[in-house]
Amino acid sequence: MPQQRTLSRQAIAWIIGLIGICWTGPVAAQTIGLGGWNILHFQYPLRAGWTLFAETQLRSLRFYDDFHYHEWGGGFHYQPNQHLVFAFGLGDYDTYREGGTFVSPKNNDEFRFWPQLTFLQQLGRLRMEFRYRSEQRFTSQGFRMRFRNRIGCVLPLTHRQLENQTWFFMASNEVYFTNHPPFFERNRAILGVGYRLSDQLTAHTAYLQQLDYRINDEIGRDFFQVALQVKLKK
Repeated sequence: MPQQRTLSRQAIAWIIGLIGICWTGPVAAQTIGLGGWNILHFQYPLRAGWTLFAETQLRSLRFYDDFHYHEWGGGFHYQPNQHLVFAFGLGDYDTYREGGTFVSPKNNDEFRFWPQLTFLQQLGRLRMEFRYRSEQRFTSQGFRMRFRNRIGCVLPLTHRQLENQTWFFMASNEVYFTNHPPFFERNRAILGVGYRLSDQLTAHTAYLQQLDYRINDEIGRDFFQVALQVKLKK
């Protein structure tokens, strides 16, 4: 029992700290109102530890109006144990100008590939995630590199574990860096709730806030995010 109480205190401390990070400096973010951010993610198991994935996104600068961004991508995950996940992905990312829906010419037309490493840690009911990604970007402005560090957590609300028919709380904060001055490029914070319906379907809604520094592919804004994850049966 004493050990379980310690884990609970650690979980609470992680949540409070992460929310504090997410909301550091929100008044400084550029905003023109609440935009839309839609994600559809598929996974297909291959064999023990190996999974294929595919994802598409559609974003708008206003609430389901002035659509300005879409992407598609895919890759694979390899999870050798419960604490470590390797991934590799690639995709196409297109950002359009402001003032309407898919206004040309584009701000950015990009092909990107990235290796990724994720560490997972369970603290009582709280699942922590530490993700590191290195992006190789072939953009309209030439080749660029970018490094993304994300810390996140998922807390089941209606069950002790994230099992079927479980509501959960989620939060994350991600910092983007480049290999050129001024190095810092973006901060992205997310707070939301989700529902795991079954082994195949999980959905969430969230508030997402971006703070950008001198980049031309998308300025910082507030978004309402809707995501659906589909795990296909083998």
